[in-house]
Amino acid sequence: MRKSKKRSFKELVLENKQELLKDRVAMEQIEIRLENRHLKNS
Repeated sequence: MRKSKKRSFKELVLENKQELLKDRVAMEQIEIRLENRHLKNS
């Protein structure tokens, strides 16, 4: 971890929240893809 500038706790929380939302969208896309694959194979 590099410290370029001191960030407030609030900024860090907001940043984490954005990352989690991005990850959740990515996970949902992966789940949909997997479900589609299962439906085709069955």
